Amino acid sequence: MKIAVTCENGTVFQHFGHTPEFAVYDCEDDQIVSSTIVSSGDSGHGALAGLLDGEHVDVLICGGIGGGAVNALSQYGIRVVGGAEGPVEDVVRAYLKGKLVPRDGFMCAHHDHGAGHSCGDHGCVSHENDHSCGNGSCSH
Repeated sequence: MKIAVTCENGTVFQHFGHTPEFAVYDCEDDQIVSSTIVSSGDSGHGALAGLLDGEHVDVLICGGIGGGAVNALSQYGIRVVGGAEGPVEDVVRAYLKGKLVPRDGFMCAHHDHGAGHSCGDHGCVSHENDHSCGNGSCSH
């Protein structure tokens, strides 16, 4: 099984569509066999699903993610586990042990706004082009 995690500096990055890279783990018998870092490059939300499919990823672990991205990933058969936070390798090990407890409300529903936002923070406050979402509490 291959598991990809949105990543920045070894920590789960909180917005799938803006992740700078993915930590990709090859796993067998609930153990990490190897890992690599895959740059997201200039890929946007839609292209990231194809990028992960090209890496033969089975599971994506992330912080926040929008419904459109979840749909695109599911079309490739990639299972999404959202709401994760913390060190990437710890999150993967917790997933393999069945102990990863995702945060409720990890789906973002505000992607009609411009750039300059991040998902997975603690609340949602709209300030023109600068806001954050998390815990499913978007109300703008």
